[in-house]
Amino acid sequence: MKVNEIRQKYLDFFASKGHQVVSSSPVVPGDDPTLLFTNAGMNQFKDVFLGFDKRPYSRATTAQKCIRAGGKHNDLDNVGYTARHHTFFEMLGNFSFGDYFKEDAIQFAWELLTEVFQLPKEKLLVTVYSEDQEAFDIWTKKVGVLPERVIRIGDNKGARYASDNFWMMGDTGPCGPCTEIFYDHGPEIAGGPPGSPDEDGDRYIEIWNNVFMQFNRDENGVMHPLPKKSVDTGMGLERISAVLQHVHSNYEIDLFVHLIAAAKAAVDQAGGNQCDPNSPSLKVIADHVRACSFTIVDGVIPGNAGRGYVLRRITRRAIRHGYKLGARTPFFYSIVKSLVQEMGSAYPELVQQEEKITEVIRMEEERFFQTIANGMEILEEAISQLGQNQPANTLDGEIAFKLHDTFGFPLDLTADVCRERNVQVDEVGFEKCMQHQRDQARAAGKFKMAQGLEYQGPATQFVGYDHLHSEQSTVLALYVDGSAVNEVGSGVDAVIVLDQTPFYAESGGQVGDSGEMRNQQFLFEVEDTLKIQADVFGHHGKMLEGVLKVGDQVTAKVDLFSRQAIMRNHSATHLLHKALREVLGAHVQQKGSLVDPQKTRFDFTHAMPVSDAELQKIEQIVNAEILANQATSAKSMSIDDAQKTGAMMLFGEKYGDVVRVLEIGSSKELCGGTHVQRTGDIGLFKVVAESGVAAGIRRIEAISGNLTLARMQKIESQLQTTAQILKSTPDDVENRVQQLLDQLREVEKELERSQSKLAASQGDDLMSKAVLVNGVQVLATQFDVSDSKLLRETVDQLKNKLKSAIIVLGSKQDGKVQLIAGVTPDLVSKLKAGELVNFVANQVGGKGGGKPDLAMAGGTEPENLSAALSSVMNYVEGKL
Repeated sequence: MKVNEIRQKYLDFFASKGHQVVSSSPVVPGDDPTLLFTNAGMNQFKDVFLGFDKRPYSRATTAQKCIRAGGKHNDLDNVGYTARHHTFFEMLGNFSFGDYFKEDAIQFAWELLTEVFQLPKEKLLVTVYSEDQEAFDIWTKKVGVLPERVIRIGDNKGARYASDNFWMMGDTGPCGPCTEIFYDHGPEIAGGPPGSPDEDGDRYIEIWNNVFMQFNRDENGVMHPLPKKSVDTGMGLERISAVLQHVHSNYEIDLFVHLIAAAKAAVDQAGGNQCDPNSPSLKVIADHVRACSFTIVDGVIPGNAGRGYVLRRITRRAIRHGYKLGARTPFFYSIVKSLVQEMGSAYPELVQQEEKITEVIRMEEERFFQTIANGMEILEEAISQLGQNQPANTLDGEIAFKLHDTFGFPLDLTADVCRERNVQVDEVGFEKCMQHQRDQARAAGKFKMAQGLEYQGPATQFVGYDHLHSEQSTVLALYVDGSAVNEVGSGVDAVIVLDQTPFYAESGGQVGDSGEMRNQQFLFEVEDTLKIQADVFGHHGKMLEGVLKVGDQVTAKVDLFSRQAIMRNHSATHLLHKALREVLGAHVQQKGSLVDPQKTRFDFTHAMPVSDAELQKIEQIVNAEILANQATSAKSMSIDDAQKTGAMMLFGEKYGDVVRVLEIGSSKELCGGTHVQRTGDIGLFKVVAESGVAAGIRRIEAISGNLTLARMQKIESQLQTTAQILKSTPDDVENRVQQLLDQLREVEKELERSQSKLAASQGDDLMSKAVLVNGVQVLATQFDVSDSKLLRETVDQLKNKLKSAIIVLGSKQDGKVQLIAGVTPDLVSKLKAGELVNFVANQVGGKGGGKPDLAMAGGTEPENLSAALSSVMNYVEGKL
């Protein structure tokens, strides 16, 4: 049976036993920040097992996409070195949520393996938890497995639960014993049965694990029976496929045979020079293309943190193995097509996003191929010198860090190369370098936040959500030139700290407010508001009149027009973020923003430019939200309550215990900024720019409100003026411009034809100026034309007519010199055109080059052209 057939037979079998066939969840858990990637079939049912969620079914079966390449569950280092480790794999599972239990689960497994898949019973071995007599009896008395083929596995250390054959979700919570099924590959394979000293061999391979959740473990380690016992099982599709296809390694099953063949073809095409089809590196590439593709499908793009960094590590590891086989140009992306052919029928999302997957991988390959050669040279050199200045089997951590920081080599990629040379990496030294870099960044960040000001007073109370002025604010501190002072006089730049303020301090991408402070004794212009500490606001500006002292009462007033413009742009940013995810995909995630009175600037994850059609769709969605004129809502709540509302939270972002949930139209995010009261207050929204700012990061700039109107009026005025110049109407400008361009192209073509005729007519005149030098015709003369193309055509015609000749033409135009040299094929062995044209160019203040038979140059000294051309004869004579 082929892999696709095995997967389907499994699902069909459990469907016949009353199980709901549930689609695989994404490899990126959308609602579980505790997981980097989905790593087991039960992940999507975790809340069901915990009792937090209820489904309309009590039995389920899945073929779950899983990734184990980061965090606690990381098989990346083993891929390519073992027969069964993968970064991406499929877990076949059947689940019972308080329905059937041990007996049915065991009998289902046995029936599928022995009757549907027709595995020989004598090839199967079973393990049970040492204290689980119930499971032992089911296997031996009801299923009929011989007792000597049922092995009890337990913990010999006297712990409350076993290290094997007992599963726990955590230190506390649901848990229970396991029973596993092993396949015996035969005595010709080294290794002993589970529980024996030789159990790590490859003879006995685990193919199925049944977990029986029947206890709840409390903080004291006491096991309490669960009221609803459940079943969680898992069988690796790749492993069972290897067994059913009678091969020992997962990489020999039909799926991988085809992917490895595609990998070899791609590497050979990229310079691999017929690489060994049995190379372990091809296994790595074939494995990694699955992990990369499914990760990209679920919205991840290569980056420097979190899931994006794991994707980058996997991609670059595959590229390095291709490089090892001889590939010197991007190749990895081309294997996506073969993956889609193999797995697209089971996972149609691969078919739907094939173009996107290919493009994301291709862009990452192009970036890495720019540095991999230099990085590998440094690494190889460092390994070759081991034993001289450092231990013979350990690569210095500083070198590993340099490869990471300068050449984009993830640590495990360096370790992968070193492992092939029996060399270890000094990971402690590497981490010291990384920590030093983090400390420097953190110190710089702290200095920026503190603004060099020392403050130990109470926090600032922000009242600016509801009010734009405060009548009775008290001055808590004053600063001039970074030092605390007791008073500030007229004309002095200062920073003021108040006990309460309506001024928003720059945070979350929104710039600080401007405005004024005053009382009867002074007037202070607030130019910006920044945070001195997390909850202390510093009002930066200039004292225009009078004197201000610590303890004075002031009236603080925010610039109304500036704040309103900021609020319009900030609220538009939230709608833009929502629209981007709708149009481009759920992978879009904020990577930075700047909201000020003039614009909103939004950076986000996306691997390719946003098309004009996509930008128009985004604008339509945002403006539709604005026209709906819905009221906005902002509520403070606990982080747990906020999560339950479905508010968008950035992965990896640190939030406090209490957060502010902002609802604007259909957008719901955590945000501490200031916003409009209704979406209609934003006015018209318009995207004005889209660009790339970093690898996998795009930037959109947009405007709203009055600025949008002003921009549209300016564009309309420019259109009217253009129409007048073209003697047209605004509606017909496009057609009129196209007509003029067509006419211009015709004129250019006619000019080219005329110049070609001129060259042909003057060719005979020029030929007459050729002289014999040591039996070779040499022509060096001035030919004043402005078009370099005409110069090339003239030289080609002269070469055809003279048959055997050396030609140099020089042209003076607008105070500059153009030179061209031509040598017929029979003479290039004696004299190269590039050398000749450079000889002449050096005399007219220039240089040039080209092919041996044709070369061009320029110069800035036309007054020397005549003498330079006269020198050609002697130069050629000296060469012939």
